[in-house]
Amino acid sequence: MNFQGKIILITGVGPGLGKACAEAFAQAEAKLVICDVNDQNLADAKNAVEQHGAECLAIQCDVSSSSQVSHMFEQLIQRYGTLDVLVNNAALTPTTDLDTQRRTILYDYNALPEPRRSLSFTSSITDAEWEKYWGVNVNGVFYCMREALKLMEAQGSGHIVNIASIAGLSSKSAHSPAYSATKGAVIALTKSVAYEVAGANIFVNALAPGGVATPQFNQYLETVGEEACNRLWQSVPLGRFGTLEEYASTVLYLSGEHYLVGQVISPNGGIVI
Repeated sequence: MNFQGKIILITGVGPGLGKACAEAFAQAEAKLVICDVNDQNLADAKNAVEQHGAECLAIQCDVSSSSQVSHMFEQLIQRYGTLDVLVNNAALTPTTDLDTQRRTILYDYNALPEPRRSLSFTSSITDAEWEKYWGVNVNGVFYCMREALKLMEAQGSGHIVNIASIAGLSSKSAHSPAYSATKGAVIALTKSVAYEVAGANIFVNALAPGGVATPQFNQYLETVGEEACNRLWQSVPLGRFGTLEEYASTVLYLSGEHYLVGQVISPNGGIVI
């Protein structure tokens, strides 16, 4: 797909889907604005984009801060004056040691003949753990959409792709109720805003990935051993997780010409059908 000259903003460009999307848009001849809270992630993504010959404006930004998001858009407007595509990818994901323990408990509970019981995830969540997910995963999406729509409504065109998850569609991420709740909220927000702005030729849709073969998740698989991995693959009809390139290509499709309004596209290998 060709996005020559289009201005694309991607949030959360650390190693994973955000960086993969940035590289895919760069190969499609877009001009990139990228942001991340981590300076090293930002530098790595900028270098990768520029290696494809694309122009790139890199901005350090914590999307959970309304003021930082506003400042990021001020810099975007100063450089380009407009925005064609927003990819809301920045998110907190359950990757701490405690999250790994909970995930392993859930996978074993689903695969082994264990007595039924409460897994006691929700009752052990602290206020701080709950609230940090909402700050980035929901507030951040809203802050960026709000600023993007000011530009897109004025020009009468635009595309927004919100990265949700099958965690917001199913119980597959029951090990992290806070994460699941925020991704469900992203889906609801996507549908509501999509209806609101479709008449202005602005297309808002969501991508709800299933398993993503990120470096972080591959590292997790290495720690749990072959038997646990085999139990996991039994829950995936396709027998593998999606590659970053497969997911990025779907994001590019949702950012181009189509007839999709407020849809949730979920590439997940059959985990949720």
